[in-house]
Amino acid sequence: MELNSFILSLEQSSPPSPVSLYLQALWYDGKGDWDKAHDIIQHVEDSTAAWIHAYLHRKEGDNGNARYWYNRAGKKFPFVSLQEEWEEITSALLH
Repeated sequence: MELNSFILSLEQSSPPSPVSLYLQALWYDGKGDWDKAHDIIQHVEDSTAAWIHAYLHRKEGDNGNARYWYNRAGKKFPFVSLQEEWEEITSALLH
């Protein structure tokens, strides 16, 4: 699936199938459901989940917590828009 198709799927009532938990979390965030996205990703214990977790806390405005998760993900705190970061993470996971 390409990024544009994933973005178009946000018009649907459920995420495209099959997609990973990572992409499900990003899909719900893209729909504006931060809580659902966070619920999906917070119990996954790997660097990809940490990256998404970091992004979500950055979006929430909790930069201290976000920095902790970026560190766990092995990523630097980004200085791009939230939309750009969402697209970067989503694109990376779609390929």
